[in-house]
Amino acid sequence: MENFSDKQLIAAYLRGEEKSFEVLIGRYLKPIYRFTHRYVGNIQDAEDITQDAFLKVWRNLKKFDLEKSFKTWIFSIAKNTCIDFFRKKKTIPFSMFEKENGENALLETLADSSPLPDELLERKGIGETLSKAMEVLSPKYRSVLFLRYNDHFNFREISETFNEPIDTIKSRHRRALILLKKLLV
Repeated sequence: MENFSDKQLIAAYLRGEEKSFEVLIGRYLKPIYRFTHRYVGNIQDAEDITQDAFLKVWRNLKKFDLEKSFKTWIFSIAKNTCIDFFRKKKTIPFSMFEKENGENALLETLADSSPLPDELLERKGIGETLSKAMEVLSPKYRSVLFLRYNDHFNFREISETFNEPIDTIKSRHRRALILLKKLLV
């Protein structure tokens, strides 16, 4: 079963072969986890989101259109689950940190004491520096770069994953690279 295509595994699962779904999970668990971790930037949240995404896949597998790419479908579910997570996440307004005299204790402590990019390169290496720079990017930019370079998606697959026009994805990719370059210089 390991050599079966995604579509063959889905068809087998729909015929009642439970093992085929386990193979699908094994095939996509690490890539989906890496994607969600990059998207939300937190291990525990990424684990929860990955679990929720696979639960959604399991619930909706009967609705999957076998004419489409399973890879883009499952990453779309993961992306939407990340977005749902951010929507549900409660935010604390900055005004809650204001003192009686109007000063904001949080803003006063937000001074950026992190080392400059060239210092980071010297101390930790390019991989860690790149990871830190990626964290600064918004999730929409970070996820396009992650899918493009980590999961080797082409622009069409990314476009299908985000359900957005391919030109929008190409533009977002270009802007993300420009921002990343500025962060690293």
